[in-house]
Amino acid sequence: MKLKLSFLLFLSLLFFTSCDNILECIIINRRPELPEKTFQQGYVNDFYYDEFDAHIKNEPSDNDYSYDFEIDGELPYGVIMSTDFRTLIIEGTPQFSGTFTFEVFLYVDHPLIYNEDTDEYESPLCTKSTSKEYTIIINQ
Repeated sequence: MKLKLSFLLFLSLLFFTSCDNILECIIINRRPELPEKTFQQGYVNDFYYDEFDAHIKNEPSDNDYSYDFEIDGELPYGVIMSTDFRTLIIEGTPQFSGTFTFEVFLYVDHPLIYNEDTDEYESPLCTKSTSKEYTIIINQ
């Protein structure tokens, strides 16, 4: 019975909304992703450098998108975040030891795709942002 209700709900969603967008998000699920990453450990007064690349899941042309990163939380004092297109870079000379946890937010803008049938611009993404929590350990 629950299966029938779920199927009917799914069909009604397809009927009352844009079928293409729902199916694309269920099947293709094109969205921004941040990697699972363990940052390397650093040492006080030693230069620290680590990086990772973000990407668009299921999108071979993810270089066509623009990427904007933000950090919420604590980076080690003396260490900064910078970006180079899809790459987030953490670098600097940490001044204090400790465990530093922060959240990285990624926002992407898609290339403009014009649909002549609807006379509108479309987004090929199911969602335009994501976030993930990371930790850096700085030793004495």
